[in-house]
Amino acid sequence: MPLAYCHSRHQTVRRLTRVVQVGNVGVGGLNPIRLQSMTTSDTEDVAATLAQCIKLAEAGCEIIRITAPNRAAAVALKSIHQQFHAAGFSQPLVADIHFLPVAAMEAVEHVEKVRVNPGNYADKKKFAVLEYTDAAYAEELDRLHEAFSPLVLRAKTLGRSLRIGTNHGSLSDRIMNRFGDTPNGMVEAALEFVRIAESHGYKDMILSMKASNPKVMIEAYRLAAARMSELKMDYPLHLGVTEAGEGEDARIKSAIGIGSLLADGLGDTIRVSLTEDPWYEIPVCRELVARSDKLIQNGKTNTIKLKDDPADPFSYARRITDSILLSEKCLAGASELPRVVVRSVAGLNNWQEAAKEVLDAHNQQREARVEGLLVQLTSSEQITALQSLRKALGLAVPALFLETALSLDSEVFKGEGSKLVIVRTYKANQSSELKADSEICNKNAAILAADLDIESTQSLAPVLSKIPKGQLIVSVSRPSNGLHAIGTHREIVRLLSEAKVNAPLWIRATEANATILDQGFQSRLLEASILAGSLLVDGYGDLISCETPDSTVKSLTLGYDVLQGARARQTKTEYVACPSCGRTLFDIQSTTLKIKARTGHLKSVTIAVMGCIVNGPGEMADADFGYVGGAPGKINLYVGKTPVKFNIPQEEAVERLVDLIKEKGKWVEA
Repeated sequence: MPLAYCHSRHQTVRRLTRVVQVGNVGVGGLNPIRLQSMTTSDTEDVAATLAQCIKLAEAGCEIIRITAPNRAAAVALKSIHQQFHAAGFSQPLVADIHFLPVAAMEAVEHVEKVRVNPGNYADKKKFAVLEYTDAAYAEELDRLHEAFSPLVLRAKTLGRSLRIGTNHGSLSDRIMNRFGDTPNGMVEAALEFVRIAESHGYKDMILSMKASNPKVMIEAYRLAAARMSELKMDYPLHLGVTEAGEGEDARIKSAIGIGSLLADGLGDTIRVSLTEDPWYEIPVCRELVARSDKLIQNGKTNTIKLKDDPADPFSYARRITDSILLSEKCLAGASELPRVVVRSVAGLNNWQEAAKEVLDAHNQQREARVEGLLVQLTSSEQITALQSLRKALGLAVPALFLETALSLDSEVFKGEGSKLVIVRTYKANQSSELKADSEICNKNAAILAADLDIESTQSLAPVLSKIPKGQLIVSVSRPSNGLHAIGTHREIVRLLSEAKVNAPLWIRATEANATILDQGFQSRLLEASILAGSLLVDGYGDLISCETPDSTVKSLTLGYDVLQGARARQTKTEYVACPSCGRTLFDIQSTTLKIKARTGHLKSVTIAVMGCIVNGPGEMADADFGYVGGAPGKINLYVGKTPVKFNIPQEEAVERLVDLIKEKGKWVEA
């Protein structure tokens, strides 16, 4: 079993690494977490690439990456670098290399850092099914040593740094056949290159473990940190979710992957990969790092050491819980899909509007349904409104979550319609209140949602353990002192596990649980994604609510989008889209929008949109269909990772993709 991957799963204590100089920018150690992006222009178009570098630098990008897919592009880096610095900018430039050592050897002469992909540097992926004997595997490593050593030695001489950048979608056949398409394979792919570099006394390296699936990405980075600790290595980590796509979905995926790891203290430089103009990535990076900085400061001033929670951080398994009957057709917990609860903006003071909010949301969202509506009961005068709302909702909403501090007399439970879930906050000294509330809920066929903190969970565990199965939900609406919200949930899960309380967990992305930087929707989107995404990847979470002051529709959509980003529940088409770079063979932004317009109504289909074949076939391993640039103006279509249609003119390719989806029986009309 690997060593622990982080100092604490409850507080943000940054992993201490060696400092790697990328030109004049220090990465790792006590340096700030650095912000990165990548140009999207044709690298051989020096003027266009220079203009993008300048715009990125002006936006606050600290390290700028440029693709060098061939030697000619690598040669162009010389002019780009010279003109960029002549214009008064000092940000280091990075060459992105795939396949060609000759391009890397040229690029290292001109830029401060070279990124190589261990899956395809001197390897061409063939998806060959081979069984490597130990001797054959050793021969492959000798060949790799011979191919990679010249770059290491030249980088050492020139004082350049290297990034060993593993991509889940482009592992070599050698790794695939020995370790599989797994986080373990991703880490081992990087370590092969690290060992070669270290054999030459070279240590100016940064590692990355990118994947389009945040769950895979998080596990791979955790495993990399654990393996490095075990091997006494201290290389910095570059964080990123690759092929995240565009818009809110991409920001959610990136926040889940990057934000979760930053909260655990991992990460020294980050890039948010968006299928948008690259300068739009920097504000998202800046927000993620600002949150991490606040959590790091809190971790410095409140040092708390707790036992680890039950989750295996290197292998996903969902926490086993009791089943809760919200309605005959909607269960929560156990092996059920995580359910989405939405706070009503109108509330009981305007129950007609509250009912209308839900019905309007259902009309706007084909698959995203309100499965629990959260309202506050603050006075007995609102009970009539409560009864009217329950009746108006009828079967449209399985459960009405009633947050109240009032005494639970029989009037609260009168009426018919949506099932009642009573939401109560308990302190450590309220065991008698908890017992009485659970009994009255049980008597009235209602469910109790107990909102707890660490102290109350410890103190009330004997009472919690006696509540009948299927009658209790646990929520955490505020972090405990000294811990971040993720750590608070983890500790409460541990305490529940010790008490043998298997109540479902309701993740409430409330403002009290958040590190709010501003009141904009993006800030709340990132917060909800980091908190809920981290816990869902740990296997925790049976209900989720994103309690924003925005419209019911926006809160509902955000809840479902976070579940989809964490690969916990799919309710719409999933897109895996690369952010574009100089290798891209078509206009990926406009094409992605066209594909979304034609296919966005497909509920259970995953479509990959890739600018070229560098990562395409691999990242499409869990995609149903792929749209991949094969040549300028020509598209190859894939089913899974198998190419089935070749050299389709770009102007025909979207409709040919639709035809392929129909041919495979995955199409439904909008």
